[in-house]
Amino acid sequence: MGAALQLARRGFSVTVLERAAAVGGNAGSFELDGLQVDYGSHRLHPSCSPRILADIRAMLGDDLLDRPRHGRIRLRGRWLHFPLKPLDIALHAPPSFLTGVVRDGLWKPRADHQDENFATVLQQGLGPTICHDFYFPYARKIWGLDPTELDAEQARRRVSAGSIGKMVRKVLNAVPGLKPKGGGRFFYPRHGYGQISHAYHAAAMKAGARVLLETNVSAVNLDGSLVRAGNSCFSARQVLSTIPLPQLVRLMEPAAPPEILASAEALRYRAMILVYLVLETERFTEFDAHYFPGAEAPVTRLSEPKNYSLVPLPGRTVLCAELPCSRQDKVWTAGDEELGSLVTEALARFNLPVRAKVRRVAARRLPQAYPIYTRDYRRHFERLDQWAGGLDGVLTLGRQGLFAHDNTHHTLAMAYAAAECLDENAALDRGRWAEHRREFERFVVED
Repeated sequence: MGAALQLARRGFSVTVLERAAAVGGNAGSFELDGLQVDYGSHRLHPSCSPRILADIRAMLGDDLLDRPRHGRIRLRGRWLHFPLKPLDIALHAPPSFLTGVVRDGLWKPRADHQDENFATVLQQGLGPTICHDFYFPYARKIWGLDPTELDAEQARRRVSAGSIGKMVRKVLNAVPGLKPKGGGRFFYPRHGYGQISHAYHAAAMKAGARVLLETNVSAVNLDGSLVRAGNSCFSARQVLSTIPLPQLVRLMEPAAPPEILASAEALRYRAMILVYLVLETERFTEFDAHYFPGAEAPVTRLSEPKNYSLVPLPGRTVLCAELPCSRQDKVWTAGDEELGSLVTEALARFNLPVRAKVRRVAARRLPQAYPIYTRDYRRHFERLDQWAGGLDGVLTLGRQGLFAHDNTHHTLAMAYAAAECLDENAALDRGRWAEHRREFERFVVED
């Protein structure tokens, strides 16, 4: 939608084909018992490009709220504020944990660059204590693999504070007055995170773009520059695709070479189940999110949307539990009530009992929530990326199109860059796009 808006503003004839009944994808929202809820916990980070943030502010106006981050993380049986705060760490962190972190900061093992992986990179930067108490168990839950089986790029793209020094600066940034811009705060739309996507949708249509919902792309024909969706065909001078890269490969006509199809099959994704509990109570806790890095709970994060947006809904709130899994796991096909019980039982183990009446349990399944950077992913991704980069008239971008772990502000930056790289005839400036791709490689996910 971001690219559609930019191109429509330039006078291009733009058609957006959206498979779902609403725009936004995983960054969208939907209504559940009168409250707008998101597909997990989402925030617009202050590090968003000023140009993009200005566009969002202009579209949302006073509905774009500036909110303090107020979460908690479970560590060695104790709750710590998240983002971490110096005084809270001093008062509530286990002494043995603090001692270990200090020891790790004073002594670091020599780096071995011969066999880098997720585990070695983080352990070199953060030390064993933080890794074994937080990042390693969290990685096993999120991606379903041992940290040593993940590529080093997973650490570089997913962990913004990859060293003790960076982590200390991040903690200090959350102290009011030390860093006035961005520390410990986020932007959030009053009516749910999906309001951003809907604002882009409305602005793009006002600028002249056509948006077709519930329109599933079935083929991309390179010979005739046609995109097929059911019985409809659309001609295009340039196709911008945010379809997952392996899926796009399988949609191509003529068919991609066997080695490209094989690499498409080799790229792996982690699925996620979002379990929503509608509670008949004003509020569950004061916190916007709880983080559970340990193996004691199947969920990784619990969010309460009402605490993000402050939209009043008397006597009712919703919890969203994030449950990473494989589509082959038994839990993937579990019923809503079974999933609800799994979540409430897990919360009770952490002294977070659900005492209010559960009005409703609902689940949403995301089959491609996270790309998994296995130790051999790079060979397959680069093969696909190089092949896709050589296609005339097709440009892949976005989190799914580039197999990336990016935030919304990152994917919007990709969209704006793609629009800028097309000339008046919709031809791609490949050199300029290559420069932007190098910039994208420096994107690091913000928690």
